[in-house]
Amino acid sequence: MARTRKKAVIEQGLLFQTPDSRQLLTAGTDEAGRGCLAGPVVAGAVIFADGFDLMGLDDSKVLKAEERERLAEEIRGLAVGWGIGLAWMNEISRINILQASLMAMTRAVAAMRVRMRAKDAAVPARLLIDGTQIIPPLYFRQFGIPLPDQEAVVDGDAKIPSISAASVLAKTFRDDLMTRFDARWPEYGFARHKGYGTREHKEALKKYGPCPLHRLDFRGVLPPKTQEQGWLC
Repeated sequence: MARTRKKAVIEQGLLFQTPDSRQLLTAGTDEAGRGCLAGPVVAGAVIFADGFDLMGLDDSKVLKAEERERLAEEIRGLAVGWGIGLAWMNEISRINILQASLMAMTRAVAAMRVRMRAKDAAVPARLLIDGTQIIPPLYFRQFGIPLPDQEAVVDGDAKIPSISAASVLAKTFRDDLMTRFDARWPEYGFARHKGYGTREHKEALKKYGPCPLHRLDFRGVLPPKTQEQGWLC
């Protein structure tokens, strides 16, 4: 369906027909939860047929929850390929949130390739990444992914349908996950704020301290003196 907004359809991929096809495919990828105080960072990867778009598709952050849920179902049913990847709290602490986000994107691409049964095919041939950073080649090699051409696109989640779709899949998956975690740690209100640093969340941290989902090296999770002591040790 034709888009009525300003978003440009700039992917140059062609429809993937068979696992052995060498036709070029372009994927978009984006993450959700990078700025949270708790929970994993989650990434999505999506391949659309050339020129394909969905009515109402946009950056997940500007969509209402019910719109994201509807679009996520349509994306999973209509995309040529899609995948979800995660990086958990210990990895975020070990390699930093930027690298963990890029690793989650790599895992999303790997999951997409498994779903598409791409095997050794160069899928995707091109990867469009929301933001300013491309993924280190080493990350692709770790998963046996043929190195794609990469392009970082600032505000790509508001410009490129496949990146928008990836942001929707990542956001809906992560929101559902954090809602499930709320049943285990109800005192923090994860179902409401999804791990972001809201006033409610910070007040709960002051009262109860962190739980295993919290990113201990993020500002605001531990009391300032505790964090300072941790950095000095």
